[in-house]
Amino acid sequence: MRAFPFLTLPTALRLLRVVTPALFMAHAVVRIANGSIPQFGEFMESVGFPNGTAVVWAITAAELVSGAMILLGRQVRLMAAVLFCVAGMGIVLIHWGNGWFVGEHGTGGSEYSVALLCMLVVVAAAADTAPTGVSRSVAT
Repeated sequence: MRAFPFLTLPTALRLLRVVTPALFMAHAVVRIANGSIPQFGEFMESVGFPNGTAVVWAITAAELVSGAMILLGRQVRLMAAVLFCVAGMGIVLIHWGNGWFVGEHGTGGSEYSVALLCMLVVVAAAADTAPTGVSRSVAT
């Protein structure tokens, strides 16, 4: 089978390994930069989390640290699992009630978060693949 004309599978995996954590990190940075952590904290308290602002800071830290670790190729599966939990809880707490579509046909639905979950699964599955696309031997 002929390879995709301009993008090999190893290159596509590298792209996904950069883009996926960058999306999570961008959310965290914007949350800090625009000062929306207290507002998000109030929401978290309204759905039953005590100390909502502290919870949001923990989420923000998880997005930044896990994203950076994935970018550095460290503990990729564990960090992908952390971000999977963050996105999964986002679906449960926020997006599920807004339907499926995020834009155009909806307002804040879960489709983007589901796409992130799928991206994280691929990133985790490819964690044993070296940046060059050559499989590393893994001792079990």
